[in-house]
Amino acid sequence: MAQRDRRTVRDLRRGNRARVMQRLYFEGPLSRQELAPVTGLSSGSISNVVAELVAEGVLEEAGVVDSGGGRPRTLLRVAPGSGLLIGIDIGETRVRVELFDLALTELARAERPLAQHGYDVERIVGHVRSGVADVLRASEVDPHRLLGIGIGVPGIIERDGADAASSDGPGAVVHGQTIGWSGVPFERLLRESVDVPDEVPFFIDNGAKTLGQAEMWFGNGRGAGAAAVALIGSGVGACVTRDDVLHEERTGVALEWGHTTVQLRGRRCRCGSIGCLEAYAGAEAMRERWHEAGGPLPEDTDDEAALAALLAAAYPPPDGPLPDPVAVEILDETAACLGAALADLVNLFQPARILLGGWAGLLIGPPLLPAIREYVQGYALRHASARTTVELGSLGPDAVTVGAATLPLSDFLARGATRPAPAVAGARTPADIVRDRGRAPAEETARR
Repeated sequence: MAQRDRRTVRDLRRGNRARVMQRLYFEGPLSRQELAPVTGLSSGSISNVVAELVAEGVLEEAGVVDSGGGRPRTLLRVAPGSGLLIGIDIGETRVRVELFDLALTELARAERPLAQHGYDVERIVGHVRSGVADVLRASEVDPHRLLGIGIGVPGIIERDGADAASSDGPGAVVHGQTIGWSGVPFERLLRESVDVPDEVPFFIDNGAKTLGQAEMWFGNGRGAGAAAVALIGSGVGACVTRDDVLHEERTGVALEWGHTTVQLRGRRCRCGSIGCLEAYAGAEAMRERWHEAGGPLPEDTDDEAALAALLAAAYPPPDGPLPDPVAVEILDETAACLGAALADLVNLFQPARILLGGWAGLLIGPPLLPAIREYVQGYALRHASARTTVELGSLGPDAVTVGAATLPLSDFLARGATRPAPAVAGARTPADIVRDRGRAPAEETARR
């Protein structure tokens, strides 16, 4: 026997608030009259929801427009200063922490290098702790305004189902074979270490997935319907996602794409296997290959400097020296391996768009993109590849951090701008006062 719909008045109200918030965030400013048809809510419900959100300071007026002879219409938008978000990128070369307002305008930034110490868990937790403290101190904001902290990390993320704001259970657990993390209870370690109010939730996900969400919301993925987004840095990852910003659930799927095989009996990857894409297309691997071939690199050259030098040797300026044939060969092989692996994504998922991102992807993309496209067309099924374009991401090297900040933002919008529970229970919010003055007719009916 099917269970009855157990939604309460509170659930209905939260759903109505979520519809209004999502539409205003991604399509606003809009008037109350415009909100009704796009949300499917009655004018009475719109008025009630808007009154609550304005009273809470989440919505604000954004000007007035002429209504063609009738009363002027007041436009509404999500107030950028009504909440704060932190996005963190646990990258290969640094930990980057950024503080944003709700419009994802950067308010403060802190970075910690990783080159000397790698992925020691205790050190990473310390970098996050000090980075969060630095951005809050630099911006002089109240930590209680934080809506959440989003973090992008390498590897596979497992969750125990515990509430993100709870101190019980490990929360998100990270399995990052290439960085030496096996079952690291990262969320619990952060909750115990980072000095933020107890109600501030942590959202931890794969870095490629956060990059994909950022590109689909604000970058070159918009309007694609479905896209595969590749994160190419010292390592390699990808996600497959869809352009569905009004969906309440996270829609991306992180892929350990960097560890798909592109060469039988090939180079050994840092994951321990052989012939992985990452062993050819990751910046660390390109640095090692050029060094092994006699490239002019000091022993302590980092991945970013090495990749820049490799590209400069392969593609010198018109009045410079001849191209280095070894550098050209290494980059040609990289393009072939990327093209073959991207063709697999085309055949498996048939995305409308493929985006190359990550700091290394954005460096090699401009010179290698024509060759990569040719290899994709050569390896993929013709019908599928004809419907897929291969482009660069548009959000730059900070896209993972922006994407990490969208994790708490997405949760906030889906919850109808309901904030994390305050540390002191029983406090009345402006919305409580508004609701006491009167309810929408639909809500009164449902309550009875």
